[in-house]
Amino acid sequence: MEEPVAKYKEICQWVKKHLENGELKPGDRIESEHKLCSRFGVSRQTVRHAIAVLEEEGIVRRHRGSGTYINDMEKAPPKKERTMQIAVMTTFVQEYIFSSIIRELEAQFSEAEYSLQISVTNNSVEKERFILKNILNKNTVDGLIAETTRSGLPNPNLGIYQNIMERGIPVLFINSYYPHLNAPHVSLNDKLAGKLVTEYLLQQGHRDIAAIFKCDDGQGHQRYAGYLEALMEANAKINDRCVVWVDTELMSAIDKGAPWLFGRIEGCTACVCYNDEVASKLLSLCKASHIRVPEDLSVISIDNSDMASYCEVPLTSAENPIQDMAKIAALEMLDLINGKEVPYSTELEGGIVARSSVAPLVQMPYGL
Repeated sequence: MEEPVAKYKEICQWVKKHLENGELKPGDRIESEHKLCSRFGVSRQTVRHAIAVLEEEGIVRRHRGSGTYINDMEKAPPKKERTMQIAVMTTFVQEYIFSSIIRELEAQFSEAEYSLQISVTNNSVEKERFILKNILNKNTVDGLIAETTRSGLPNPNLGIYQNIMERGIPVLFINSYYPHLNAPHVSLNDKLAGKLVTEYLLQQGHRDIAAIFKCDDGQGHQRYAGYLEALMEANAKINDRCVVWVDTELMSAIDKGAPWLFGRIEGCTACVCYNDEVASKLLSLCKASHIRVPEDLSVISIDNSDMASYCEVPLTSAENPIQDMAKIAALEMLDLINGKEVPYSTELEGGIVARSSVAPLVQMPYGL
């Protein structure tokens, strides 16, 4: 029994067949992405992948704002040579989980004889824009693996990503993604992670559960959604006053707002933290304010980074399988470069790693 033909190949074969029988001629405009999606019952990503393959073969050319046209094969430009370079753009490089992601990407691409061009945005939209324009103008990479910049906010750079993809350079997001951009991503299932840590606290008897999330990253919104879902399913109280939102800048200076922070979460017996970095800062604030963890306040976080083990009170944290994430991202990028289709969404899951920062509820909450 023959294996089914990949959808993007069906589109390529359809264009080539119409070219061979004369229904399409050099200079003709092929059907729009929308019509091809309807004809073949596929996503825009699949259609764009097919067109990118046809463009690489010299069969079609794309004109921005106009459409895709059949090339005159005798005048077609030569096929773009592989550069064996992959652009990797992350928000940070030496901090937190990012160095582990880059090490795994380097290991995977080195085995495939690719080298990396690493850029860092420092979670700045302007720096992201500069890097993307550089990639677009130089046109010296075969693919881009990007970590999003402030994905919880509207982003003015999505058009540049789109231009890069239209140039035939595949884009894949890691650790998060832009929901309005049609590009594949590999990440943690952030909503599930937020739900798991909240359920763990509920299982320990906690009902008044505070939370600290990042507002400018998409992961923060997803983890908050999981937190809410767990509370609602348990018929536990949802107190908006006890949910604290921070952005990148505020998180670095959160110690200056300790009285305000503790005023928000007063009366709670436990706190869900956006990640281990936020949780570590909360532990330091608790120590300075003579709030005992976990006796007075249980603290749980997400990512299970090295930081979780080395805190003064080792953190209970949900796993973020970053090594698997980076490996899958590298393999999917190689598939994209080689004209293969990959899943639009690959979201990984991890369990709870229990340490010392959470205790069963046996005492009254601090401040009462």
